[in-house]
Amino acid sequence: MAYIDSEAAVKEVSVLTPKPVRKQARLLRYIWFNRYLYLMLVPALLYYLIFHYIPMYGAVVAFKDFSITKGILGSEWAGFKHFEYLFSQDKFWQVIENTVVISLYRLVFGFPAPIIAALLLNEVRVRLFKQTVQTVIYLPHFISWVILGGILINLLSTDSGVVNNVIKLFGGTPIGFLSDESYFRSMLVFSMIWKEFGWNTIIYMAALAGISPHLYEAAVIDGANRFQRLLHLTIPLIRSTIVLILILRLGGIMEAGFEQIFVLYHPGVYRVSDIIDTYVYRIGLAEGRFSLAAAVGLFKSLINFALLVLANWLSRRMGEQGVY
Repeated sequence: MAYIDSEAAVKEVSVLTPKPVRKQARLLRYIWFNRYLYLMLVPALLYYLIFHYIPMYGAVVAFKDFSITKGILGSEWAGFKHFEYLFSQDKFWQVIENTVVISLYRLVFGFPAPIIAALLLNEVRVRLFKQTVQTVIYLPHFISWVILGGILINLLSTDSGVVNNVIKLFGGTPIGFLSDESYFRSMLVFSMIWKEFGWNTIIYMAALAGISPHLYEAAVIDGANRFQRLLHLTIPLIRSTIVLILILRLGGIMEAGFEQIFVLYHPGVYRVSDIIDTYVYRIGLAEGRFSLAAAVGLFKSLINFALLVLANWLSRRMGEQGVY
């Protein structure tokens, strides 16, 4: 019986096997080896499939004269009629302006807040004090805007608000924080920062925790003070995380916070607070103009998508890693 070199035989078989087949076999072996991890992904994949991808079919409503009795397929085709109507309305462009302005305010003033808070907490060495501060600033995130809206009204109301009562006590004139157009946007941004900045620090605290202590020890040996370590070591090492979060925030620039504004706004401040989401709610659910509301929502989604792609492209041009 002739001796067969097994290694040589395997090499010969691998050479004779087409390259795409070998890649496919390796992929199948890898998936099978990590089968339990992929199994854990199934609920998340089903969630996005059922609640995010399948409903995308409903976007066709924006191009139809939708009727509840006829359904999506039975409704008559309208083409771009609803988009043409929207673009001819001054109200629509005012809504777009309000959305962009409020979102930019939230981005400019709200985005640095959790970064600054995380950097300050990272410098705290008293563990009990650090954990206490973290807990206190996290708590507002778990308060719904319905409850928080009631708190803000009780604090800032012109007639019986605590803040205005203090102002009147010192002889001042009550300020319409929630009724005056010149103050309303500022109150929106301030309350949003107060509610969410503590929760957003979690991501940056996790990034800071991943920095090796040896780097700080080396910087101290080299004579770097605390500010220099912050400027030349800490911030550059979490820059990729900051850029990633900024890309995601830019991709949602047309999201100005529906729940917050819906709870706090009223017809007296519509001119400066009516955003795309509240506009869609009124014309879609309140007035029953579903096709028009779908056209507005589709337009908003396309703008968000374009901004996300642009922000990711700029990130890669600057040498950072994007979201894809």
